[in-house]
Amino acid sequence: MSHKLLIPIIALSFAACEAEDAMTPLNAPEGYALSAGSSTVFINSSFAYDTDAQWVSSVPSNQKRFTKGDALYDNALSQSQGLGPVYAGYSCGSCHRNAGRTKPALWTQTGTDADGTPVYGSGEYGFSSMLVYVTRKNGAFFQNYGRVLHDQSIYGVTAEGKLECRWTEQQFTFPDGEPYSLAYPQYTITDWYAKYADTDQPISPDELYCTVRIPLRHVGMGQIMALDRNEIEALARQSNYPEYGISGRCNYINERGKLQLGLSGNKAQHADLTVELGFSSDMGATNSRYPEKICEGQQQMQEGSMMGLLYDRLDVSTEDMENVDYYMHGLGVPARRLGSSHIKMTYKGREISEREYIAMGEKKFYEAKCHLCHTTTLHTRPRGATLLNGTELPWLGNQTIHPYSDFLLHDMGSEIMGVGLNDNYVSGLARGNEWRTTPLWGIGLQEKVNAHTYFLHDGRARNFVEAIMWHGGEGEASKNLFKNMHKDDRNTLIKFLESL
Repeated sequence: MSHKLLIPIIALSFAACEAEDAMTPLNAPEGYALSAGSSTVFINSSFAYDTDAQWVSSVPSNQKRFTKGDALYDNALSQSQGLGPVYAGYSCGSCHRNAGRTKPALWTQTGTDADGTPVYGSGEYGFSSMLVYVTRKNGAFFQNYGRVLHDQSIYGVTAEGKLECRWTEQQFTFPDGEPYSLAYPQYTITDWYAKYADTDQPISPDELYCTVRIPLRHVGMGQIMALDRNEIEALARQSNYPEYGISGRCNYINERGKLQLGLSGNKAQHADLTVELGFSSDMGATNSRYPEKICEGQQQMQEGSMMGLLYDRLDVSTEDMENVDYYMHGLGVPARRLGSSHIKMTYKGREISEREYIAMGEKKFYEAKCHLCHTTTLHTRPRGATLLNGTELPWLGNQTIHPYSDFLLHDMGSEIMGVGLNDNYVSGLARGNEWRTTPLWGIGLQEKVNAHTYFLHDGRARNFVEAIMWHGGEGEASKNLFKNMHKDDRNTLIKFLESL
């Protein structure tokens, strides 16, 4: 939804139709720094991710489209509107609450084993705010399932299966003796709706790779789509730091009939914001790009018919999907919070201001070489971004932005707890141990927006420290630099992340 800015800012002046029309630069109020040029917003509330950028709110026609897309994003689909027969979420907003990361069911207990081990996972009803990817160990999909296991379904229809998760926790200590722990998820699929091949046995766990993804924050998605692709490819050519074991590379994927640079998704496996795929795979709603139900040819189609579903039309129009695309592109990015000059913090036995404390954390961020992958400054291309049905957004063009990501793939290791972050799932050129550098802008407000601090692709990290300590492979050197810091320096770096 649209919200008024809580801090006065200088109004933008531009014509809505011409890409070359310049905008008056946006000035940051005291205590803030611009994160996304003219799309920066100065809000610290639970709506920090879900606020329209000034170029949207200043132009009535832009605001109208944004509001339409916002409603379509948040409103739950009904069965008559195309939900089901199987699905993962009943609206975009069900998994991306306030355009953020809805708390995933991976940390919600659903039962207990006979030996007392807690069991987490899908649950029986509603939605789980996670995507469950399943493949054979040779990378092929299972017949009758496809790439995603849909663990939810409308009344009267059988879900494709249910996910159970059991956590293995291990204790560690920093060199100075401070303890921390890491938790690794072990997945089991139960209640498979179909048997394996021509046997009467369910799919064998020995043949299965399963990886789970929790929702991404929809922060700065428009700016990501407007990124200068040449700059990203130049970063890939330059991203070679042998002294730290770092060498990033681009992901290229075939999308919309052509080979493109991947930018969005955990493995940079998409070149767009996947609105049509979200309606299709996540909600089960057909559209012009995906005209068949995701369970086409499965028993759920007949069950859906018996529950009154009709399959003789497309469920979502291209116009509606582009309005959702518009909404996502039009979201503002929270400004960086520099900290107060009056609040006092203790650092190595002396009092300094919060602002000095955060500035020290930023210094430690650089000393740990985090910036070699979490690139602080990038630029958008002159023409901005183009929506899925061809609408151009020139307001996103020629901007200096600070996403704290190079949008490249990096090997994140397979050694920690014997598995690391390797999920054995291939996406485009990305191997199982390779992940796109996560953009950090807005990350410090996730707890306020979504009431949790679960990080990484599957939410295994319960706080910033665990997220850092899961870094292996190309992140090993930075992790070790962080690990060997004085405790107060580690704390300042975490405080810096919380300021983003």
